[in-house]
Amino acid sequence: MFIVDDDEAVRAALKFSLEIDGHTVEVHENGEALFQRAESPMTGCLVLEQALPDINGLQLVQELRRRHVDLPAILVTTQPSRDVRTEAAAAGVPIVEKPLLTDTLLVTVEEALALHANGPAS
Repeated sequence: MFIVDDDEAVRAALKFSLEIDGHTVEVHENGEALFQRAESPMTGCLVLEQALPDINGLQLVQELRRRHVDLPAILVTTQPSRDVRTEAAAAGVPIVEKPLLTDTLLVTVEEALALHANGPAS
């Protein structure tokens, strides 16, 4: 599991929450930090903030797919615009809106992992 969010408190909270549910989690503060890791992520799920300082979450998904990293991705954002919703839907990326007060993110992660395990994302 890979979390990319520029807010340190959000990264820590998401990491803690997902690890409690049995996931191994790696956190990054921006897209560039994810790109700088030694190897491209090949398994797991991406949980991406839309409003990153260097590259937004959907652009990050596009770049990873260009690099042949075809992991399921989930976009986390506050009040997504119609354009963001349309672009996310076209990319097959579900949106989970902040604030993250329920288990919606965990449920979405589990669904994304299950769908990905049953075949490649389209």
